[in-house]
Amino acid sequence: MSLPPSSPGVALTDQVSEMLARNAVVAIGVSGGKDSDACAIATSEYLDSIGHTGPRLLVHSDLGMVEWRQSEAKCDELAKALGWELVIVRRAAGGLMERWESRWASNVRRYSDMECVKLILPWSTPSLRFCTSELKSAVIASYLKKRFKGQEIINVTGIRRQESASRRKADVSKLDPRLSWKGVNGITWNSVIEWTIDEVKASIARRGLELHEAYTRWGVSRVSCVMCVMSSAADLRASAACPENHDVYRRMVSLEADSTFAFQSNNWLGDVAPHVLGDELLARHAAAKEAARRREIAEARIPSGLEYQKGWPTRRPTYSEAQIIAEVRLEVADAVHLGSINYTSAASVLERYDELLAAKLEKTPAQVIQLPGQPQLEQLQLGW
Repeated sequence: MSLPPSSPGVALTDQVSEMLARNAVVAIGVSGGKDSDACAIATSEYLDSIGHTGPRLLVHSDLGMVEWRQSEAKCDELAKALGWELVIVRRAAGGLMERWESRWASNVRRYSDMECVKLILPWSTPSLRFCTSELKSAVIASYLKKRFKGQEIINVTGIRRQESASRRKADVSKLDPRLSWKGVNGITWNSVIEWTIDEVKASIARRGLELHEAYTRWGVSRVSCVMCVMSSAADLRASAACPENHDVYRRMVSLEADSTFAFQSNNWLGDVAPHVLGDELLARHAAAKEAARRREIAEARIPSGLEYQKGWPTRRPTYSEAQIIAEVRLEVADAVHLGSINYTSAASVLERYDELLAAKLEKTPAQVIQLPGQPQLEQLQLGW
């Protein structure tokens, strides 16, 4: 099958066109994966065609040991092919593995101090993707805003509507407050949002570039972290087959064992490649599954109305409810091996709720209301 002579066009909005005409900074986030490769190729060719002379760069946010080993090299190869600068940025406090581990330590502290009603998992999730927002988007935006102070910035991404239901609803471009200044807008531009996977692959092949070995050698369908919360079971197995991924795989399974939370809801990462784990980690992982069952059974006893909800806590428990909460906390702490925690008696639980409710009331803004039949307004502090 012959390849098309050129890539399909990029998606445009008036906002994008106007900023490009003013030679705005164009930064493309790249991962080493096929979509960001195609995005960079298409965007570069389009900028050349319109005579754009503003700054251009590729930006790769390195997530640490969870990255495929070849990813940075693939980004560098792409940059050389396009003649663009490549910048590598990193989160100052460490990579994604460190973020998951520190989140778990923080969640244990929060549970001990009864700042939450249930123990919170360490992992990012499809609905809470801080792995992307904190370690990619925020880090890239911070770098760009510092380097190009006061300038118009277009941050280009390779998301495509064909990838998922949520991405089908994405805008071609939108204002990005993280890249904006007073009187100067920064935007995100999804330049290949309408492309199909066949168009993506054809564009890369036309430029003589090879796909990441994660696709070609190990058979994964998408390149992100070696073990991603969004990965299919087949992709997890394919990734675990790569020996270079075994160290981070074992470290992630160790966090599953410590926390008693499966990496993907009820899908345990330790079940993907148990032959890689070793006897000690296998035993810890098996024990974690039983501990998770105990934790879930205990937390199911939390009285109705006292579970986490918006505005928690919404009421003070009764003494008998406080006793149940205290028992649940002791059972969870024992199951997960949290050691000594605070608020493990009915009296101390009630005292803690009083503190939390008082703090909530103090933060509740005063509202001005008109009392019936009264000519003047009075301010009342409205609480729960």
